[in-house]
Amino acid sequence: QEDFVMRSARVVIGANFGDEGKGLAVDALAARLDRPMVVRFNGGGQAGHTVAAPDGRRHVFSHVGAAALQGVPTFLSRFFVVHPGVFRREAAELAALGVVPEVLVDPDALVTTPFDVVVNQWLEEARGAGRHGSVGLGFGETIERATRGFPLAVRDLPWRDESLAIIRESWVPLRLAELGLTIDEGRKTVLEARLAAFRDDVRAFLDMTRIGSIDLAAARRDLVFEGAQGLLLDQDRGHVFPHVTRSNTGLKNVLALAEDLGLEHLDVTYMTRAYLTRHGAGPLPNERDIAGHVAVVDPTNRPNAWQGSLRFAPLDLDLMARTVAADLGDAAGRIAVTAGLGLTCLDQLGPRVEIAT
Repeated sequence: QEDFVMRSARVVIGANFGDEGKGLAVDALAARLDRPMVVRFNGGGQAGHTVAAPDGRRHVFSHVGAAALQGVPTFLSRFFVVHPGVFRREAAELAALGVVPEVLVDPDALVTTPFDVVVNQWLEEARGAGRHGSVGLGFGETIERATRGFPLAVRDLPWRDESLAIIRESWVPLRLAELGLTIDEGRKTVLEARLAAFRDDVRAFLDMTRIGSIDLAAARRDLVFEGAQGLLLDQDRGHVFPHVTRSNTGLKNVLALAEDLGLEHLDVTYMTRAYLTRHGAGPLPNERDIAGHVAVVDPTNRPNAWQGSLRFAPLDLDLMARTVAADLGDAAGRIAVTAGLGLTCLDQLGPRVEIAT
């Protein structure tokens, strides 16, 4: 009997600055499918997709697909950036909930090293009041290093010692000089401690995952593509550079993967809250105190040293319409798309609803 050939897949994309309910949507869509698999098509360990199961279990997903509480497997695509330490921590959190996730990884997925994390954090700290909004996990620095000729991918793991030595001795001094940063004794101590843990993190990551191509991993599966961040943070056409992510948050990566798989149709859901949020630095159109209009309930996005407190504004329908239309334009002439809107947090609205136009 010939292998089943997929022709359609579901896609979940954030329509704004992230935190729109993508995890909720992925979990709900996967529950309706016979043999689901979640595909992470962008971003990395900085994602925070919250799912609360009917039995009371709750988890904030970073690497693992947001339907894993149902036992749905995850595929980390070549557009995903692996952070072994974050993955190991998340696996431990899921194990405490009785979940051992099935995770498959593309060999070309990039890997974050402790060098990327510390440079990212030192740079963001040096920016002071002019921070870009990084979460301090080294995602952007991983992309920068790879595009500049010093890549480390999953296929390179476990790495040869000289691989990290080249990064340490050639890339790190070059990058620090460009940024005007120096390594003092305190920073050296932090870096050495993280490097010591990195080897164990990589070993744990390899023990808990399987490496393979997307066509083999996705065979006979109903796919749900799970996006991270939102369209207004897209690296190519986000709201305001440099307050964006080093990632394509919309259909661009999905279209490339769809072509790999021979898909003919995408059912895309663009997610938004009933109000606008932003966690981190950067412009937020019509930002204001909306406490009198919205009773925000958000236990995930707590204030932190890197992103500060969650910020709010009325939902801008015109901006969202333009943003979604531009994203859908990428698929024109390439693949059939059915698009819809997913709306969350309606229960948090007060008697007076404010919409920005």
